[in-house]
Parts: sequence; structure tokens; C-alpha cells
Amino acid sequence: MNPGDDLGGALRAGLRRLAKGVVVITSRHEGVRFAMAATAVSELSMDPPSLLICVNRSASLEAPLSAGADFCVNLLHREQAELAVACSGQAKGEARFATGRWSGADVEPPWLEDAQASFACRQEQSLAYGTHRIVIGRVEAVRLHGEIDPLIYVDGRYARVA
Repeated sequence: MNPGDDLGGALRAGLRRLAKGVVVITSRHEGVRFAMAATAVSELSMDPPSLLICVNRSASLEAPLSAGADFCVNLLHREQAELAVACSGQAKGEARFATGRWSGADVEPPWLEDAQASFACRQEQSLAYGTHRIVIGRVEAVRLHGEIDPLIYVDGRYARVA
């Protein structure tokens, strides 16, 4: 790469080569449910058990997270691409919960009953950085469902493990 080249464009092109599991991050804040499809999720520590999520500051989920809301990371099955599409902008607000079987008490983040795995997290720390909010959540519960067959996102499209 030469000085003056588009580093942002090169970064995007390079990241299209990185296959990631697709998740739907959910939260509940002031009685309102929020959901967003994402791939910017990572395990952080086993002790304490924790995950790190990154959410664009323009996403509706950013407001509850910046207010300290807890969240749930739902790892999607390869058959749940329709849900990923709905939660990546096709649907808005409560309409994002029209697809899938959702559970959760009125005070906790919703969790997807047939997700590959759901990780209920209590928010521990949050930091705004550039275009995103970085959030660390302490895992308080894990729910597992079905055989391992996650939905993968690579090169701008959904795929499955071969």
C-alpha cells in the first residue's frame, strides 16, 4: 500500500476475506426490545467469562448500550439467514422479533430459543471508539441448542461450514 492509497477501502476489502459467525445481539431498555445482526463479537476471557461486542454508533442498539443496558449474543444456525437479514436493517424496531422464537422476562434481554448458543451478558464496561461502541459483557448464562452448524458471513454473503 502506498501513501495516499485508500486505507479504509483496503481494510474493508481485507475484512471481506475473514469468515465470521453471524449473531443477533439483543437488549432491552426502558421496556423496549432491540436486536441487531453482527459479526463483530469475540470471546474475551474465560476468567471472568466474558465477551466483547462492537456496535456501530449509528445503530439503534447503541443507545441502550451506551446507557449501560445488558445484552444477549445469539449465535445463528445456518438456516436462520432470514433472521439475520431482518436484523441487519430490513426490519426496524419490534418488527425484528417477528422472525424466530424469542423468550425472556420483561426485564432481561430477549434470547432466541433455537440459536446455536445464546450468551446472556451483564454489561461491565463500554467505550466509544471511532465509528463504534466497544462493550464488554460478563457472561452470566449460556443456552445451547441443536447440532453445531452456524451461519457464516464472508465476502458480503452468508455461507455455511463445509
